[in-house]
Amino acid sequence: MKRLIAGLPFIAAVIFGGFFLWGLNPDRDPNEIPSVLISQPAPAFDLDPVPGLETPGLARSDLVGNERPVVVNVFASWCVPCRAEHAVLTRFVEREGMRLFGINYKDKPEDAVKWLNDLGNPYERIGSDLSGRTGIEWGLSGVPETFIVDGDGTVLFRYVGPVVGPDAVERFTQALKQAGALPKGAAS
Repeated sequence: MKRLIAGLPFIAAVIFGGFFLWGLNPDRDPNEIPSVLISQPAPAFDLDPVPGLETPGLARSDLVGNERPVVVNVFASWCVPCRAEHAVLTRFVEREGMRLFGINYKDKPEDAVKWLNDLGNPYERIGSDLSGRTGIEWGLSGVPETFIVDGDGTVLFRYVGPVVGPDAVERFTQALKQAGALPKGAAS
């Protein structure tokens, strides 16, 4: 019995080490994380605007009744991958006519304002999720995450991580096209 008890720390270390190595696997794709929201209505939420920005807040009602699907991007000024992704999303808005809404996740309002003033603000609406509660409702695993939401409020697609690099941009572009989120005649 003493041997069994003495071996428990070793067994626990092996189990935790296995999970650690699995997490470091370069072939593991975080986008393969299933989302219970796909083909489901977007969660109910009503977020105030980010104080200091003139961009209106965001609520579930803003996702419903649109002619074509919209993109909801969850971002934060403290998120380094969000900064890299920002230029890509801005190009989609400016060149392709994609409609972009944002959820500013667990961010200080003054930091979000500075970040958007420095990088530009491509968002039509931004809701401030200071508490992180709305992020939980959306099933976030981290930031950035980007969703395509149909005109009836149904979540069509979820992209985990930054939309950066040729493969990610191509995958996201294909999802936008399949969803009909780009206006007719868009260059993509």
